[in-house]
Amino acid sequence: MEAEFGGLKFKGGKIFGVITALGVLISSLYVGFEAWKQFQDMSAKIDSYIAPDMSGFDKRIELVQQKITMLQGELSMILEEVNLVASVAKELKNDLKGDVRRIESIVEDVETRVKEDSRTNANDLKETIKSIEEDMLQLEEKILKQIQTALENPLASMKK
Repeated sequence: MEAEFGGLKFKGGKIFGVITALGVLISSLYVGFEAWKQFQDMSAKIDSYIAPDMSGFDKRIELVQQKITMLQGELSMILEEVNLVASVAKELKNDLKGDVRRIESIVEDVETRVKEDSRTNANDLKETIKSIEEDMLQLEEKILKQIQTALENPLASMKK
């Protein structure tokens, strides 16, 4: 097979090479033109771009920042109060420990005194009980004598 193009003669396999080269050239030009067209379209869109209004977001961000600042202030006040309560609780705990220790020492002292008093008073109490029993016996004997005397009295048998 033989073909003539622009004064040149092509035979056999060269024709396929020329056809392939022409196809590559034409497709490359097509891709280049399409890329150029997309570039121009994109440039037009970029040139006509209007940035959206972000002032609403700016206002919201400012409100959030104000709330955060306010919350930080409240948290710092709460932390101060917690620290104050903790220090007062610590002081109370220490005072209570001291009071408990004082009460324990007082109780121990009282227990010691009671034990000592109970030992000494037990003897005194026994002596007092013996003395009271003796007094009661003497009183009983005296009363019995008075009763006997009253019964032996001849006037006791008279009726009024």
